[in-house]
This record gives sequence, structure tokens and C-alpha cells, in this order.
Amino acid sequence: MPWYAIRPRDPADARWPLPGKPHIAIKADDPSDARDKFEAAYRNEPYGTPGIPVPGTGPGTFHGDAEALVVEETGEPPAPEA
Repeated sequence: MPWYAIRPRDPADARWPLPGKPHIAIKADDPSDARDKFEAAYRNEPYGTPGIPVPGTGPGTFHGDAEALVVEETGEPPAPEA
């Protein structure tokens, strides 16, 4: 299974949940699977807002905004330092 680097198309996008990390590497079957895994794991407002009470649709989410994320195949990331 390949690794995919996911990053915001706009580096200044306030929805990016990992300040200080330009991208995140996710192991997935394909780019679409990588995007789905990212959206499931990083939901800034998982329960929406009172005006939009639908899970995963709060203003801090990338859900449904396919153009906001760039998904590129990458190599295996280095192991984290202990």
C-alpha cells in the first residue's frame, strides 16, 4: 500500500489542523482513500454548527472541498524520534 502526502492547496488555509507541519503522510489504497482517511481523522468541528448540525460539515473541515487539499504519492515517512 503506497503512502500519500496531503497538504492544503493554500498554505495559509486556517482549516489546516496541523500548524507547523506542511503536510501529513497517510498510507492508503489510492489518493481518494487517503483524502477520506484524512477527513475522517482531522475534523476541526466534527458536529457542525447550530446552523448546520450535520457531522463533518463545520467551517473548520475540509469535507466536501476536494480542491482545497493536494494529495500526492510519496515515500514512507521516517520513523518518529523517541
